[in-house]
Amino acid sequence: MFAIVEIAGLQYKVEQNQKLFVNRLKGDKGTKVSFDKVLLTVNGSVTVGAPAVSGITVDVEILDHVQADKVIIFKKKRRKGYAKKNGHRQSLTQIIVTGITGFGAEKKEAKKAAPKKAAKAEVTETSETAE
Repeated sequence: MFAIVEIAGLQYKVEQNQKLFVNRLKGDKGTKVSFDKVLLTVNGSVTVGAPAVSGITVDVEILDHVQADKVIIFKKKRRKGYAKKNGHRQSLTQIIVTGITGFGAEKKEAKKAAPKKAAKAEVTETSETAE
């Protein structure tokens, strides 16, 4: 079972108990956060949202706030005496996926809707055979 969820403007494929680094989130260590913009879920069958799957949430816990490795940006124009060196360290948050919830509610709705469709099909068949 996995889901594709949008976290801080980027899309991630997440599974239960997976650790990953995302762009800096608000909150302290140990804070539990929930994301409801789930774009796709796979739990035996594929469910694609338009644009998001309703009723499904991804629950995560913030483990730590860290900085990524330094990236060096070096610009130079030859024979002009221009050289510029700059660096950047991206702020990241390490999270762990504690659960993907909402699958039970989706199944209950599908079961309730299925008998109504079957009943309508039976009524149509009986009216055709009566003629």
